[in-house]
Amino acid sequence: MHVAVFAFPFGCHALALINLVQKLARAAQETQFSFLNTEKSNNSIFSASIASLPDNIKTYNVADGVPQSHVFSGDPIERVELFIKETPKNFKMALETAVAETGQEISCLIADAFLSFSGSIAECLSIPWIPVWIPVPHSLSTHIYTDMIRQHYANSLGYGCSNSCGDGHDVELEEKTLEIPGLSELHIADFACRDTLVVNFYQELYPEPLLNDLKSKFSNLLNVGFISLSMPPPSLPPSTEDTTGCLSWLDSQKSKTVAYISFGTVVNIPRSEMEELAEALEESRIPFLWSLRENVRDCLPNGFLERTIMHGKVVPWAPQTQVLAHSSTGVFMTHCGANSVYESIANGVPMICRPFFADNKLNARLVADVWRIGERIDGGVFTKTGVARSLDLILQHEQGKKNSEQSPSH
Repeated sequence: MHVAVFAFPFGCHALALINLVQKLARAAQETQFSFLNTEKSNNSIFSASIASLPDNIKTYNVADGVPQSHVFSGDPIERVELFIKETPKNFKMALETAVAETGQEISCLIADAFLSFSGSIAECLSIPWIPVWIPVPHSLSTHIYTDMIRQHYANSLGYGCSNSCGDGHDVELEEKTLEIPGLSELHIADFACRDTLVVNFYQELYPEPLLNDLKSKFSNLLNVGFISLSMPPPSLPPSTEDTTGCLSWLDSQKSKTVAYISFGTVVNIPRSEMEELAEALEESRIPFLWSLRENVRDCLPNGFLERTIMHGKVVPWAPQTQVLAHSSTGVFMTHCGANSVYESIANGVPMICRPFFADNKLNARLVADVWRIGERIDGGVFTKTGVARSLDLILQHEQGKKNSEQSPSH
């Protein structure tokens, strides 16, 4: 049996999917798995773990759709749009390579549900198609009910029509992407309810109306928990050593006192907000660990690193799973990518949310208003006073819980 796996190479999607595939590969050792993903994403997720992959998983690179000599504008969505534009052609080419190298025809196709075209490929091959929904299922509901949401959105703007509006505003879906703030820009008309859907979520966390509705749409709704957290913690590249010093630095801090800050690998924070955040960290003197890409460090205020060296640590990469599990971590300042939210929930770390795009805003609302395990930053953007207030509020609460747990009455 030969199973092909199509990965969506942005955010936490590919990492969650390969973790699921590893579990399947270890359980079905006679089955060959071909994992199709862009070279950049493959290099990122396999840099530390390629040697530990089961022998029945082989990776293949899919072209990312970026033209040679292309100059990026800085918009994080641009790379996604270039990638989507060239699918499914690039996946079909990589699939042909996998078949040729293994000598086995594809017998099943597992795919990130964002790559909805893969259903048509599976249909043409007369094989089962198993889509996997990586974000929170609440965002799946927004995609299913896009027509209704767009209509309400149009009405709220005063358009009050379902197709082409009198002033030229078009709310049809077939030609448009979903452009409602806070929802991802996918070609929603491509996505259709199928019999089977694997969801990266725990059934116990659903509100009952959402669970019942999705079960009515998918006869075989498989909730498999937080996929990325079902595997053992990844080793630290290039070995088990703490190469950036994050964990040893955390060892030197008091329990529940550190603010861990990370906005993923895609988000570009506006310089003005970066400066406000840095000033708040400097003035508050709260211990902080900041995972910040090297290419954006020049946005920090001059002398910030030197002035905060006694209470802060800035690194180009942090082992997030281990950082959030560390006893010193008291709060996570995040863009609210699904994987970051899941890891924070699993480790009981409250969040300060600064969402940027796609499903970030929906996730932030769940964190702050529904689950009540964090709060959104004041006004939706970083300001020195807003950051300081949020840090003080959450860290004081965490310290209060710690003191209560240590009191003689407990």
